[in-house]
Amino acid sequence: MLNNKTILVTGGTGSFGKKMVQAILMRYKPKALLIFSRDELKQFEMSQKFSTHKYPFLRYVLGDVRDKERLSSVFKGVDYVIHAAALKQVPAAEYNPDEFIKTNVLGAMNIIAAAIQNNVKKVIALSTDKACNPINLYGATKLCSDKLFMAANHHSESSATVFAVVRYGNVLGSRGSVVPFFQERAQTGVIPITDARMTRFWITLNQAVDLVLMALNMAKGGELFVPRIASMKITDLAKAIAPKCRLEVIGIRPGEKIHETLISEDEARNTVEFKDCYVVQPNADKRTELLKNNVPSGGRLCPEEFEYSSDNNTQWLTVDQLQDMVQSVSDDYEIEKSRWALDHLPQ
Repeated sequence: MLNNKTILVTGGTGSFGKKMVQAILMRYKPKALLIFSRDELKQFEMSQKFSTHKYPFLRYVLGDVRDKERLSSVFKGVDYVIHAAALKQVPAAEYNPDEFIKTNVLGAMNIIAAAIQNNVKKVIALSTDKACNPINLYGATKLCSDKLFMAANHHSESSATVFAVVRYGNVLGSRGSVVPFFQERAQTGVIPITDARMTRFWITLNQAVDLVLMALNMAKGGELFVPRIASMKITDLAKAIAPKCRLEVIGIRPGEKIHETLISEDEARNTVEFKDCYVVQPNADKRTELLKNNVPSGGRLCPEEFEYSSDNNTQWLTVDQLQDMVQSVSDDYEIEKSRWALDHLPQ
């Protein structure tokens, strides 16, 4: 699918971006792979691992999704765009709402305009569980972004650009993950948790990458792809990381939920369930159309009252499984540090 194609990843120096770049380098032979981000230091650090000398088709491109003209220039000749750039920290969004709107909402509009202008084949945008029934500004900006990308298919007929969205939960090993915070606090003997009832969807970076690549292959325009993943209890995660520590309940932070939802009851009306994912169809009257013309092969229509939330999930991670997942991320980190050290030994 991506062989001999030009791919651009916005937010390419972030946790997901680096894992996506790694996957593309391992699985495909692209014509060009553009890593687009606004941080020159992160680009330099990433180039030490993925060098343009070893991968001549790699391009590190400085820019901001807020800059429409820059995007229009960079998108020339691009076949596929994976849009991962975003501001994500919930507390920061509550304090700096205008900055989140500029990046997450206006940035999405700029991505859409540049893609249509340059006849990009497909754009896959990353979303979050916080965009479903949002109660904080970050979630609201991502919901707005999702709606923009879905609606963009109605305005791209002349260029035939396909837009779709993937929505998933908390990513193990990503920047801002609660795991390193718990690991640090474990040294004090006390793990602070906001609420003992709290549950979350949990996904690895590899699972997130696979979902995006699947969406890139399946998308026909306007769909919302949601992975079938496990939930975890925040208390179980704390036990997995620091089993001997005392848990201290400190109260829910502003804009935080007890449980997260990936598919709302209203969205379920137009949702098709597959083995590995759910696909929310784009049109409001899609359920009638699906019932009339049959559900896509390999899928089945979800019940109208269905809701996919972290507390009513049928898949749950145990403490032992969480320990294994956390350890695997730590091992990967140590391996990367060792590889970097070997690559930079004095000549």
